[in-house]
Amino acid sequence: MPVEITWWGHATCTVTDSGVRLLTDPLFARRLAHLRRRRGALPPPGAARADVALVSHLHADHLHVPSLERLAEGTRLLVPRGAPRAVPGLRRLGRLRVSEVAPGDRVTVGDVVVRVVSARHDGRRLPLGPHRSPALGYVVEGEGRTYFAGDTGLFDTMADEVGPVDVALLPVGGWGPHLGEGHLDAGRAARALARLAPRSAVPVHYGTYWPIGMDAVRPHEFHAPGDEFVRLAAEYAPDVAVHRLRHGESVRLEVAR
Repeated sequence: MPVEITWWGHATCTVTDSGVRLLTDPLFARRLAHLRRRRGALPPPGAARADVALVSHLHADHLHVPSLERLAEGTRLLVPRGAPRAVPGLRRLGRLRVSEVAPGDRVTVGDVVVRVVSARHDGRRLPLGPHRSPALGYVVEGEGRTYFAGDTGLFDTMADEVGPVDVALLPVGGWGPHLGEGHLDAGRAARALARLAPRSAVPVHYGTYWPIGMDAVRPHEFHAPGDEFVRLAAEYAPDVAVHRLRHGESVRLEVAR
């Protein structure tokens, strides 16, 4: 049975494996604070349908409470440990089954196991308060093994913690002309790909949101990361098949277990 990946924009993907639908970092907003969606239509209502949603960290473009409110009653929601204390809006999501997780945890959903791994990224809910939760990645283990990196920098133990995977969903950019510490740009993502050595990869977290009023400021930083990742991945990890999806586009990937 193939694994199907749909990229809705930014870090939001649907992963379907073994009949289970998983949704990563749901963000369905046209505008978020100073950010505006500049490419790709808003995901259709069906994009919010999932058996489980995975939230990687507390930043508002990854943990977006209004988008989480669109999930159906009873949807399982995995959030970093301590998130409800740092983000009070989570407490009003009583319709959802919220579980706090940390690296090393394993959660079973149907015929899929979600394994929680660490990430190297700021875990605070900026700019609010001092509370910190771990930034996370997730490995979805069913017929295939799919790694969703969330937001992360490159770190020495990444491949050991993630383990063997078939598909890697890697951030390759951001939402502004500069990436701070704890992020992957196209070059660092290509080096991560070489370490992880999956069969396939999908670049995410680029080309969707851009600060209002900055349309003319270094526009190549908005448009280019996907193509740059494809180019550099061919250099660093030539055996990996890279699928650069358009917003709303899906790819079905055969996996061998």
